[in-house]
Amino acid sequence: MADAIVSTVLEQLVSIGYNEAEQEIRLVVGVKDEVKKLTRNFKTIQDVLEDAEKRWVKEENVRNWLEELKDVSYDLDDVLDEWNTALLKSKVEGEEKKVENSSILKVCSFLPSSCFRINQAIVRHDIAHKITKLNERLDVIANERLRYGFQSGGTETIDLEQQKTTSFIDEFQVCGREESKNRVVSMLLGESSQESPFKESSQESGFQTISIVGMGGLGKTTLAQLAFNDKDVKKHFEKRIWVCVSDPFDEIRIAKAILESIIDSTPNLVELENLLQAIQQSIKNKKFLLVMDDVWNEDSSQWECFQNSLKCGLRGSKILVTTRNKSVANIMGTRSTHMYFLEKLSEEECWSVLSNKAFFDRTDEECEHLEDIGRKIARKCDGLPLAAKFLGGLLQFRRTRDQWQSVLDNQIWELKEAEQKLFPHFQLSYYDLPSEVRQCFLYCAVFPKDYEIDRKKLIRLWMAQGYLKGDDMEIIGQVYFDNLAMRSFFQDFKTDKTGFVCKMHDVVYDFAQYLTKNEFFLINAADNEVYDNELYEKVRHSMILCRSNLSFPVSIHKLKKVRSLLFKNLWGNSETEEQLLDLFGQLTCLRSLDLSWPYYSMNSISKLPKEVGQLIHLRLLDLSWNTRLTELPESICHLYNLQILNIHGCCYLKELPLGMGRLINLRHLYNLRTDRLKFVPKGLGRLTSLCTLKYLVVGGHCNDDEAMTLGDLQQLNNLQGTLHISGLGNVKGIREATNAQLVNKKHLHDLVLRFDGEITDIERIDHLLLQALQPPLDLEILEIRGYKGFTMCPNWLMHLARLRELKLYSFPNIEQLPPLGILPALQVLRIGSMPKVKKVGLEFLGIGTLPSSSSASFPQLQDLTFDFMENWEEWDCEIPPGTVHDNNSSITCTFMVMPRLSSLLIRNCFKLKKLKQPYEDLRKVSLEHLKHDLDASAAALKSEWRRRRWMFK
Repeated sequence: MADAIVSTVLEQLVSIGYNEAEQEIRLVVGVKDEVKKLTRNFKTIQDVLEDAEKRWVKEENVRNWLEELKDVSYDLDDVLDEWNTALLKSKVEGEEKKVENSSILKVCSFLPSSCFRINQAIVRHDIAHKITKLNERLDVIANERLRYGFQSGGTETIDLEQQKTTSFIDEFQVCGREESKNRVVSMLLGESSQESPFKESSQESGFQTISIVGMGGLGKTTLAQLAFNDKDVKKHFEKRIWVCVSDPFDEIRIAKAILESIIDSTPNLVELENLLQAIQQSIKNKKFLLVMDDVWNEDSSQWECFQNSLKCGLRGSKILVTTRNKSVANIMGTRSTHMYFLEKLSEEECWSVLSNKAFFDRTDEECEHLEDIGRKIARKCDGLPLAAKFLGGLLQFRRTRDQWQSVLDNQIWELKEAEQKLFPHFQLSYYDLPSEVRQCFLYCAVFPKDYEIDRKKLIRLWMAQGYLKGDDMEIIGQVYFDNLAMRSFFQDFKTDKTGFVCKMHDVVYDFAQYLTKNEFFLINAADNEVYDNELYEKVRHSMILCRSNLSFPVSIHKLKKVRSLLFKNLWGNSETEEQLLDLFGQLTCLRSLDLSWPYYSMNSISKLPKEVGQLIHLRLLDLSWNTRLTELPESICHLYNLQILNIHGCCYLKELPLGMGRLINLRHLYNLRTDRLKFVPKGLGRLTSLCTLKYLVVGGHCNDDEAMTLGDLQQLNNLQGTLHISGLGNVKGIREATNAQLVNKKHLHDLVLRFDGEITDIERIDHLLLQALQPPLDLEILEIRGYKGFTMCPNWLMHLARLRELKLYSFPNIEQLPPLGILPALQVLRIGSMPKVKKVGLEFLGIGTLPSSSSASFPQLQDLTFDFMENWEEWDCEIPPGTVHDNNSSITCTFMVMPRLSSLLIRNCFKLKKLKQPYEDLRKVSLEHLKHDLDASAAALKSEWRRRRWMFK
């Protein structure tokens, strides 16, 4: 809603007085006073925003007032960002002129200094004029607040009417919860195990906490009522207590309700201490069931006093909690095995709920006439009983098929009745969110219904909109996402090839649409629907669904103030690229621009217009999988606010623009799968905020003086995740590798080193380079390719205590494998293309290198592959008793080799014929996958493997 953007603007206004911008503003007469007035107005408005948000639901005039406020706030945010960008540009270009004097940079310089000052003056006056106009609009809004009589200040919680629940239920009215009821009843009747949720006092604790967790409207209370009234549950517990907790968590009210239920009378007590003592005495040595329905409180201290007073109950007592928030269940002591996550109803069950209401008092003929369309309406509920009841009740009073069709054709959020009967349930969850998380939830309205939301992509979009504050924006975004997930705003979590994805429940999505109204707008390129111009002016975020090679819908050009423009399946051709050029000239408020393709396609765009440099507010530019894109315009380096550039999968891209060192706010450069990339500019090494640089190619370019080198990595100590370095075969000096200081990149977890290049083998210094490229000790994944050294065992390799995965490919000169068996955490090992290796022996296990305390070689290895070892003949790893592997001790028959191995693949190793007692200890493990591809001459060996497989079972 409006509070987020108002807070953002106010922060910018307040900060103006404390930075260099104030000095610039003084050069424009009167602007300083205008900024002060703006600040006062926004502070006054912010003081009444809470009350306005409360009344937004029921009062249309207040909605309109908030919409106007939001519109002015967005416009002012754009103006202030324009101002800050001008200052940033001035700073960057000033530093460039001081440091760089090369002819290339002189050509690239924007204007002579005198012209530059004139241009800056014009920009300042233009911004000053915009600020004055916006102040006039804000004056009207600030004065109108008096007309509505808003209350100032107030608590952070927005009070909404919460329905009180009871234990009574008509079981015959409930559909589709029999299995869930049986599961919860089973958990209630099961005796407490010795391992109590309160481990410190497991012998004293007399109760166990069970939680039903799920989104609003899913039927948690109904399920608790069914379990509470089950006949076996009634017999099992001496006392059954039902308390509707709701929000806020009022300890005295709750304590009174518990005690009143136990003693069957109203207690004449007012102090919490006395109430809790009375509860303790009343349940002592009794087996009780306490249902705490609709719990929201996340303050563990408020629950602890109840927890302690209830421990005197007889073992086997249970507390059943219903909550929308998994963290609440955790706080109340619910172990993961005692959480029941309530699922949606099936489509048939949802239809049963809806039809039970919709067909009340209708003839059989009427029901048959409406059933087909009714089933389609039931699908809109997406398994949510509350929505099914709501729509069933709505249809009950609509008699004709046309009236039912009208309900089907409308989105739920467009149905006026939803505001009063359905959405209040979701407003409770929404207002329970911190204000900064609410705007992140609302942003999800930009996606179409049933869209698979990529978590990382969503967090990047939040970043681009300024929703995440501070230095660790990515971590904060993850916290916000988890917050929404814990409260069931997301569902259907899974991991696919792109990463971690989820969806929003259809009705939750409709609720987000309801709250954002015209601010978020989905455009289908196949539709030619025309809307009122006023609608287009209010749109701030939009996704364009493209189909085939259809042209851009004309409506896109009217979205003058849009901040997010996300294309899905953009069809690239010359006409598209011309239309993009037009867009860049008009949609100058963009913060996020997604022109990506989801996979390889020859229909991607081939050229990015230079006019992209006009999008001065842009924070995120996603060009991933545009496989026809061969270059980026130099003008992209004018985007001083750019935080994220994604060119992942742009496999024909040859080089990055020379001036990328100007992008001083760049945090993430996603450039994997850009194998034809031959030039990365040196300036990237100055971007100390850079957290992601997926792929770096060094050397081998005609402009070596301007190309990034290994040494230019020195200052990039914020790099995290994955780094692929290619072109190491072109590096001529060890100092360059030493200067890279990879060991200081503490947040790198995945490193790929490729020793490809043009220097002849005689001149290669690969063994020295590898030694100098020491990675951080916490590295988890390492891949080395094309290494030309004659030995491969740098000092640092054996100290990688957390290395989980190691891949060694294309080592043409080594004859003996390194002692990899001493790596304590290694789980996956791939070895391939080592033509000079003829024998794998004890040295591979680390014999003579393992510490005396070790009882196994490759202690964690699960997956081992040998591939294209064309001259490998013998695998001899027999360990004779008494073999000394350490100066002070010897191996005994209890020493293990690969005790956890579950997959062994030997492929394209056609000379391997001799296995001398290979890994005798494998008889003690379960080898699930064993494959050895051999030619006919080695059939006997393959037979030997088969014969031995009995020992792996």
